[in-house]
Amino acid sequence: MPFRNALISTAIVLLAAGFATNALAQGRKGDGPCAADAKKFCGNEQPGGGRIAKCMKSHEAELSPACRSEMKRAEERIEQVRQECKADAEKFCKGIKPGQGRILACLKSHQSELAPACAAEFQRGGKR
Repeated sequence: MPFRNALISTAIVLLAAGFATNALAQGRKGDGPCAADAKKFCGNEQPGGGRIAKCMKSHEAELSPACRSEMKRAEERIEQVRQECKADAEKFCKGIKPGQGRILACLKSHQSELAPACAAEFQRGGKR
């Protein structure tokens, strides 16, 4: 069971990363506190698969203070989403292999059954 818990936890972190990617996507579009940094350090990265997030993380020490602050806020959101949705992922998505948004899709398919706190995270995510 410890492996299963680690797998679910990893899947939730990856799911939550999708919520945090909003800040990085803003950077790619030319607005937000990470816009210049995203273009400067990760402008050649192909979006998807967490590549831009990984690239930004690898340049964390070089990022502007405003962008570092935004990245920290995004990491805090990741942890919040992970905590709020962990039980629902374990309940509804046990047999789902993590990756390529499968856990996210599973949770979305059960959106009306999610715990209120997890459902609220989906509501917040949809407004961005």
